[in-house]
Amino acid sequence: MKIRCIAIDDEPLALELLEDSIRQVPYLELMAGFNRSMEALQYLQQHEIDLVFLDIQMPGLTGLQFIQSLSRKPMFILVTAYEKFALEGFNLDVVDYLVKPVSMDRFVKACNKAMELHRLKLAGSPGGQASPPQEQSYFFVPADYKMVKVEWADVLYIEGLKDYLKIHLRSQKSPLVTRMSMKSMEEQFPPADFLRIHKSYIVSKKAITAVKKSSVFIDTLELPIGDLYKQEVMGFVRTDLS
Repeated sequence: MKIRCIAIDDEPLALELLEDSIRQVPYLELMAGFNRSMEALQYLQQHEIDLVFLDIQMPGLTGLQFIQSLSRKPMFILVTAYEKFALEGFNLDVVDYLVKPVSMDRFVKACNKAMELHRLKLAGSPGGQASPPQEQSYFFVPADYKMVKVEWADVLYIEGLKDYLKIHLRSQKSPLVTRMSMKSMEEQFPPADFLRIHKSYIVSKKAITAVKKSSVFIDTLELPIGDLYKQEVMGFVRTDLS
């Protein structure tokens, strides 16, 4: 499933960076990029587009005016250097509001929200499947200058190191290193399958082989349990035994 999208920014370098970020997300299909809002408006009148990445401070027609001018609206992700327009943007039901400079993990998080909304729209359309959306079996992370697909079932545990994460996988000896925060990862992982045990560790429930008062084991590997997470870990143990 692809999301057809366009990018609009009056600054050529900013537009180029935005287009490059879009191309790195496998489920996005970049159809066109525009420096002028009126040209983009004409394009939208002639083409079916699912998602628009839009700068707010544009000459002539501003980003917010652009959204308001459309009778048939695609999804919008606002990308801007100004936080002050955030409330107005969300009042117009935008998917997300990104403040420049935008990190890749924050960008992907916004795109994931758009993908989820896109699925819901398709499910509710005539001929679509009305069943509730299923958890994705995979996710994408920025690593080695590309977006790498990771199956949730392949993840043993995730280790946080300041601004980076090490994703330890069953399928390979070396961990996958990505520039993401633990908070961003925690917002993505399926809670039925993963457990936050420490400020620096998220563990696959299926990978846990033993639990002590202050640590969790993955075979012979011992990982610490943080004080803030002990109750949640003990709850997992009791639930698993019941």
